[in-house]
Parts: sequence; structure tokens; C-alpha cells
Amino acid sequence: MKKILVANRGEIALRIMRSAREMGIKTVAVYSEADRTMPFVQYADEAVCIGPAPSSQSYLLGQKIIEVAKATEADGIHPGYGFLSENAQFAQQVTDAGITFIGPSAASIEIMGSKLAAKQAAQRFGVPMVPGTETPLRSVEEAQEVVKKTGFPILIKASAGGGGKGMRVVNAPEELEEQIRLAKSEARSAFGDDAVFIEKYVGSPRHIEIQILGDHHGNCVYLFERECSIQRRHQKLIEEAPSSVLTPAIRAAMGQCAVDVAKACNYYGAGTVEFLVDEQLNFYFLEMNTRLQVEHPVTELITGLDLVKEQIKVARGEKLSFTQESLTINGHAIELRICAEDPANNFLPDTGRLETYIRPQGYGVRVDDGYEQGMDIPIFYDPMIAKLIAWGSNREEARHRLLRAIEEYQVKGIRTTLPFGHWALQQPAFIEGRFDTNFINKYYTPQSLLEERPEIEKLAAVLAAQVWQQQNVALQQPTGNNAQPSSAWKKRNMLR
Repeated sequence: MKKILVANRGEIALRIMRSAREMGIKTVAVYSEADRTMPFVQYADEAVCIGPAPSSQSYLLGQKIIEVAKATEADGIHPGYGFLSENAQFAQQVTDAGITFIGPSAASIEIMGSKLAAKQAAQRFGVPMVPGTETPLRSVEEAQEVVKKTGFPILIKASAGGGGKGMRVVNAPEELEEQIRLAKSEARSAFGDDAVFIEKYVGSPRHIEIQILGDHHGNCVYLFERECSIQRRHQKLIEEAPSSVLTPAIRAAMGQCAVDVAKACNYYGAGTVEFLVDEQLNFYFLEMNTRLQVEHPVTELITGLDLVKEQIKVARGEKLSFTQESLTINGHAIELRICAEDPANNFLPDTGRLETYIRPQGYGVRVDDGYEQGMDIPIFYDPMIAKLIAWGSNREEARHRLLRAIEEYQVKGIRTTLPFGHWALQQPAFIEGRFDTNFINKYYTPQSLLEERPEIEKLAAVLAAQVWQQQNVALQQPTGNNAQPSSAWKKRNMLR
């Protein structure tokens, strides 16, 4: 493999290209008109514009991307994550075109792309499941029968879904019919498939995922776990490896289940098997992501492996160069997703220009990003602009190092999740490792950011007092025999 086309943009495109360059492999960037000056475009050996800014007219044009790969004589296509990375049709089209798809087979993507099909495949290996339905829900009456067994609350989920779309929590019988209708409508709009199913709602779970890696020769290993419980709107914000709660025995059991899920669909390449873990540390299969994950750097830092290089090696037909027994956990890593969002305003996306953009440095600090100072953050794509990762010999060292890095990260011109990360890492629940997916709902309010910085709160109080005093003076009525009203408004009010 001498040349790879990277069918993605931003930080992940740049991250893939760097690993490819270290392997002596040339790269081709495809980009939209909005991304013409992006660092990944400048870094690639070749770059081709494939359309206007909207992803539907550029990064989602699978056939056009394949045509560029042929024209530039690329041997392989790496999809990164998002866009076409879990599109089984695109994977098959790449293969049919005689180009290597750097990822799993189209068949594996299709099986695991359906949550119901994935559950059915995993069940053959005895992987623990959350109680619920095993086939698409056919009627409200069927749902009512299921609820008699599971009890409330329940979770209605889109079979083809992801990112929290087509997902509804139902707490009472009178809500059931309406929530099913809404979930099906949202699923149809987002995925073109309105199939939904029911699971028992696990109220306070941890979200823990296992990184797996398989080759074409039947070898498959797990690269330990990532704790991904701190999230908003079912989107992760802080991830770490390893989890602070898993015992070696539970880790091994979850790892073996993840490998079994991979074997259930003859999986090769890098993938992630996600689990819900309850308060008693019982774990249940959630889904499988058939691609590289955003949070893969924390796994790389504790294992010493470059997952992109491993993906390329597997795609070239090489055997894994290590066994399960040879893998060990070295230290601890924590990642903060730096998104162009306003944590003081319900994490709403923000746009603007990076007037100041200075990255932190130092031992154990890694920044995966795709922007430079002076660049605009476009409205067309995911709001994540960077990932800040810190490694330490233990969890506390990693936490303190990440705090230091957050304080050194200088971003002006847009609002970001940096202040939220600084706040979250100092909360007792995080420090003690006793949190779940409700962390933000339980502990966070916009006021928390002010409370974390007493000097800001003090300044706000001083300013408020000054404004109040000025307004009070301005509204004071004149006194003395010669006092005259200074305005018609005052005259009217004095005559009342």
C-alpha cells in the first residue's frame, strides 16, 4: 500500500495522514470548498476539491470519492469516523472498485449497523443483554405486553440509530403510545428507517466500551476499556482509560464478550463494543461501532499502540504482531473533547473566528486538532475542534496534568467546552470515580462555572453593585424648595 485517500476532514484526517507518513505511505485529501485552507488539506501529498460545503454535496458523495481515489491511483481509502465510515454500501463499492477499504467488511458493518441484528448476533455467544425486545416493535399492544415483563421505565430505541436520535425514555403507561410515535418519526427522519425496539431503562449506568482489533487470520484481541460516562445529549465529552471501577476479573469478562461479539460477525480491523454497567457492575451489551472512535487516543496512550497503523497493517493482510497475553495497561489517560459549544448556554454550538489559538505543551500532553489561529469555525460540520489528552503514571497524575493543559490552552473568539472540562475534573464525584451517565444532570449548572472561579464571581458582584448605585443615584428625586423635576416623566410621577 503506497497511497491512501482519507475520506474525512479536520483533526481525524490529519491524524490518519501523520501515521501514514510515518509508514512511508503518501496521502490524498478530499475537501469541500469550505475546507480549502484547512491544515489537513495542506498536509496531504495531494488534495482534490469534491464539492460545496454541505456534507451531502461533498464528504457524503461516496462514488465521487471513489473516482478521486482511482484518478490519484490510491491503493486504499480510510474513512475515519462519521460521514461514510459505517456505510456498508460505500465499503462494498470501494472493494468492488478494486480499492482496499481500511475498515471491516461491508457484511460486518451491515450486521452491527442494525442494533437489533447486532443483539441477535451477540446473543449466540451468550453476551449479556438488557431485557427487552429482540425484533422490531410492531404495535403499541406488543409494547404493552413487553412492559408487563420489564416494568417501567423503558427506553425506546431506533434500530438504525445513533447519537441519541430516535431514543425516548418512557416512565408511565399513558406516555407509551405518544413516545413510540415520536421515536419512530425521529428515526425515519434521521435514518430512513422507523424500526424501533424496547429495552429496560437502566437509570444510573456507566457507559464503558471495549476496544477490539482483529485481523484476516482469525486473531482478535481486546485493548482494554474506556470510561465514557460523562456526556451530554448522549454525546461524550470526557473519556478515560482504564475505568476506575472495573476489577481485573470484570475487565477480562467484558473483554472476552467484546471479542465474541467481533467473532459473531467475522470482524477484522479496529472496532468498539459498548456496554452499559449498572451499580452492581453487571454489564450489558449496547452496540458495536465498526470504525475508529473519537476517543481512541486514550487507548493508544495506555497500550503504546498506534491504532491507525494497526488498521493499515490489517488492511494489508498482515497478522497482529501481539497476543492478548502480551498486552498490558501502562498508566492512565484522560481525554477532553474541545467543542465549539457554550457550556453556559446548554452546550449550544458556537461559530466564529479563532482570534487566539495556542495549544498547551509538555510531557504527557497530546492535542489532536485540525485548526489554526485565524481560521473560522464553519457551521456545516460537527462542532468538535480538538481533543486534549493527558497521560499519567496513575489517574491522579493524568487528572492534574489535564487540568494544567486546560489552563494553558488559549482560545479566544469562540466559546468552547474548556471551562466545563476544568470544572468537571475538580468535582468530588469525578475525583473519587463515583459517577455515571447522569453526571451533568446531577452536578452541573451554568452557575458552576462562576463558582469554580471566585474572582469572576467577585468581579461580577462588584460590577452589579456599581450599576445599581449609578441607577439609584440617577433615579433619586431632587430635594429642597428650589428642586424642579428634570423631565416630564418625573413631573408626572411627582404630581400623583
